[in-house]
Amino acid sequence: MPRAVTRREALARLAVAGASLPLLAAGNAVGIADIMPRSDLGVSPIKYTLGIASYSLRGLPLTQALQAVRRVGLEFVSVNRAHLPWENPPAGWEATLAKFKEAGVTPRCCGVITLKNDEAAVRGACEYARKLGVPMIACSPEPEALPLLERYLNQYDLRAAIHNHGPEDRLWAAPRDVWEAVKDRDPRLGMCLDVGHAFRSGADPADCIRRYRDRLLDVHLKDSTAAVGAEDVPVEIGRGYLDQRAIVRALREVGYGRMVWFEYEKSPDDPLPGLAESVGFIRGLTQGLLSG
Repeated sequence: MPRAVTRREALARLAVAGASLPLLAAGNAVGIADIMPRSDLGVSPIKYTLGIASYSLRGLPLTQALQAVRRVGLEFVSVNRAHLPWENPPAGWEATLAKFKEAGVTPRCCGVITLKNDEAAVRGACEYARKLGVPMIACSPEPEALPLLERYLNQYDLRAAIHNHGPEDRLWAAPRDVWEAVKDRDPRLGMCLDVGHAFRSGADPADCIRRYRDRLLDVHLKDSTAAVGAEDVPVEIGRGYLDQRAIVRALREVGYGRMVWFEYEKSPDDPLPGLAESVGFIRGLTQGLLSG
């Protein structure tokens, strides 16, 4: 008699099936809303939008990186300096931005930008975001720079999300460190939750989503086989220690409606297979949660 299929195995099969969705030609991108059951079926809709942190594609030239974004069926990116350095003059930004538009890829964030307590640096980061046309900066500021950052966020009508970087980071190791710094500040200043680094710092990413929902402005999605406190060992989403099901469920429960970025850090010179698998896993997992 055939063995019963466990729920975990069923979800894994959904993920494998979902992995076939991303490998689409440019111009046929699939958004999260395109594969979700509709509210008329009695299922709460997913409010967040999936995109790619271009750091995932840091080993690829810009043209190939943009093609990779479309091949996995997505269209939004968080721009990293690997593809558009902060220091480029305005003319350089404009020439590069034209390539994004030609590829059908839209920047929605930039970073992670390290910010010293220096007015020129903070102003420069805001000018960069304005030139890109993005509403958000993912950043790692010196704590002393926060009042200055608040002032410029209001002046430029931007938001900034402080990124937790795990136990190696002396400033922003854990999500709680970010929360304590921003909870009483201007709401334009919040948290970029990196679920992998949160896990390595000893935090539960799903609990962080619920606990810090009021200041959750950005999310970096990934997986790892590193133990708590250990150096990161990035893997394809679904192959590591993080409870991805709990993370997706928590995002849905709190009604998170901003960007969720795939930040795939393994195989920088050949990221597309693992990135496609990660996107397919999350799509399949989400479909399973909403259908089951």
